[in-house]
Amino acid sequence: MSEASSSGGARRPFNRRRKSCPFTGPNAPKIDYKDTRLLQRYISERGKIVPSRITAVSQKKQRELAKAIKRARFIG
Repeated sequence: MSEASSSGGARRPFNRRRKSCPFTGPNAPKIDYKDTRLLQRYISERGKIVPSRITAVSQKKQRELAKAIKRARFIG
């Protein structure tokens, strides 16, 4: 017996549905360094910026978000 047939059948490909960016769309929130409640959702418990592969934020908006978080940190 081969190893592939001993598992019980053919594997189905795993397709995860892409999440849409929370900052794109008609009534999406604007990224602002003064909006701490919004920025806190994208910061880990240790104070690090959460990567876009977890938050599903687009590349462009992730850069804006990172800049806003860093600006808010600097201001205090």
